[in-house]
Amino acid sequence: MTLTAERTRTTPTRRGTRRPGWQRRESLMLMLPALVPVLVFSVGPLLYGIFLAFTDARSGRNAVTTFTGLSNFGDLLTDGDFWSSFRIGLVWAVSVTVLQFLASLGLALLLNENLRFRGFARVLAVVPWAMPPVVIGLMWRLVYHPNAGILNAVLQSIGLLDHNVDWLNDFSIALPAVIVVGIWTGMPQTTVVLLAGLQNVPKELYEAGHMDGARTFRRFWSITLPQLRPVIVTITSLDFVWNINQFGLVYVLTQGGPGGQTRLPMLFAYEEAFRYGFFGYAATLGVAIVIVVLAVLGLYIGRQMREAD
Repeated sequence: MTLTAERTRTTPTRRGTRRPGWQRRESLMLMLPALVPVLVFSVGPLLYGIFLAFTDARSGRNAVTTFTGLSNFGDLLTDGDFWSSFRIGLVWAVSVTVLQFLASLGLALLLNENLRFRGFARVLAVVPWAMPPVVIGLMWRLVYHPNAGILNAVLQSIGLLDHNVDWLNDFSIALPAVIVVGIWTGMPQTTVVLLAGLQNVPKELYEAGHMDGARTFRRFWSITLPQLRPVIVTITSLDFVWNINQFGLVYVLTQGGPGGQTRLPMLFAYEEAFRYGFFGYAATLGVAIVIVVLAVLGLYIGRQMREAD
C-alpha cells in the first residue's frame, strides 16, 4: 500500500515536468501559424531580391540568368540617372519627414487641449489615413488640375494668381507640390503617435513647472519635448523609411515627371524592372536603398540615444 501510494504521488510530478527542449519545440509549433506567412511573404522575397542583385536577370522568354557578382553595384555607382533619383528621393524623404513631424506636432498639441468638439476633430484628423494612396493621388490630381482644379480657382479668387498654373507639370514646382501631398498623407499616423505620447506625459511635471514660474514655451521646451524624445525618434525613423520607399502616391500623381523631377528611387527601380526588363539591376537599386536607409537610421538613432544619455 505504501509503494502504490508513493507511485501515485510521484506520477503526476513526472508528467508535469517537461524538459526545456520539449518546451522550445512546443513554443515553436505554436508560433508557426504566424511565422510561416512572414517567411513566405517577407523573408522569402527579400532573400530572392538580394540574390537577383548579383545576377543579370532580365525579362524575355529565352533570357538566361547568370551570376555577375558585384558588377551591378559598380554600374550603379556610375549611373547618373540613379544619383539624380537618389538626390530627389533624399530631398523628398527629408522634407516630408521633417515638415510632416512639425505639422503633426502642432496638430497633436492642439488636439491634446480640452477643446470643444475635440473627439470629432480627432476623427477628422485620421481621415486621410483611411484612404488608399491611389485615391489620394487621384484626388490631389484634381486639386492641382490646371483648368478645373480648386487650387487655382481659390488662389485666383483671392488675388494670389492671375493665370492657371500646371502644378504637376511645371519643372520648378512639381516636386514641392508632390511634397505637400506627402505631408498631408502622412500626418494622421504621426499625429496619433505624438498625441498618445503627449497623453502619457505626467501632469505633475507641468504643475511643478507652473509653480516654478515657467511660461508655456519653457514648459514645452523643458518638459514636453524631453518626455516625447523616444516617441519622436521612433515615429520620425518610421516616417523616413516609409517616405524613402514611397511609390504608389507619386506614381499616380506624376509617374516621375516632368522630366524625372519627381522620379523617386522606387519609381526608378520600377522603370528598370517593368519598363526595360532589367530585374537584376532593379534589385540592385532596392538593395542599395536598404543599405542607405539602415546607415542613415543608425547614425540618427545613435545620435539621439547619445544625447538622451
